[in-house]
Amino acid sequence: MPITIEEKMGRTLSDRSAELTFILRGSSSDSEVRQALSNHASPFHNGIKRNNVEVEELTDNLWLGIVRYAKPQSSSLDEGQSSFNFDTGGGSQHITQSLQTVHRYGSSGNTAPDFKGAIGVTEGRVEGVDITVPVYHFSETHHFSSSQVDNAYKGVLFHLTGKVNSNNFRGLNAGECLFLGASGSQRSDDDGWEITFRFAGSPNRSNLSIGYISGISKKGWEYLWVRYADAVDDSSNTLVKQPVAAYVEQVYEEASFSGLGI
Repeated sequence: MPITIEEKMGRTLSDRSAELTFILRGSSSDSEVRQALSNHASPFHNGIKRNNVEVEELTDNLWLGIVRYAKPQSSSLDEGQSSFNFDTGGGSQHITQSLQTVHRYGSSGNTAPDFKGAIGVTEGRVEGVDITVPVYHFSETHHFSSSQVDNAYKGVLFHLTGKVNSNNFRGLNAGECLFLGASGSQRSDDDGWEITFRFAGSPNRSNLSIGYISGISKKGWEYLWVRYADAVDDSSNTLVKQPVAAYVEQVYEEASFSGLGI
């Protein structure tokens, strides 16, 4: 006797899920009934993918069938959609040089030595201090089709991680944006990928001065360090450490971010 399937009235529907119920007759085997319902029910309903088929025996050869459709809970984006997040919490940087020395106070009858902005000068070294500097952290989540996220594309993400933008990107000038990497998850079978891209922005600087050294320029993710040497401070007649040279070092490779595909 063939299995007959009839849908009941009263569908449960929303923009992210659907539930359809059926009455099935003609078999005492739960596996046969469930397979028949799976073959009968559409794999999609209003664009939402089927994710569950259940059957419940009511009496001999009479079954209640339930077919559920739902978008994956771990996914929040449909194809072509994106989401964006940012914070300006800043980052920590160790510096050995101040913007300026606001005051110098010496002991009674003595003039405090002038270190030309060097911070934490001790015998033989400059200790410096950790400060908070402007760093613009932001992330973007994008949906990609399964065909787009192949091994070649994953390799592009891998090789661009730790690179600085060579062209303007998201309103940041060349040298200001550091790609921190990407993380992705596949939403479900052939339903594409959601990939989150993480970045940090640091401003380019120009016309910086350190002691007697002026006209210093650096890109956001280049590293500025200062060399100190012994000098005589005439005002206090003291041997001091003062900046004698400044160096700007490139520590990140530059690259175009066009390969990210966002």
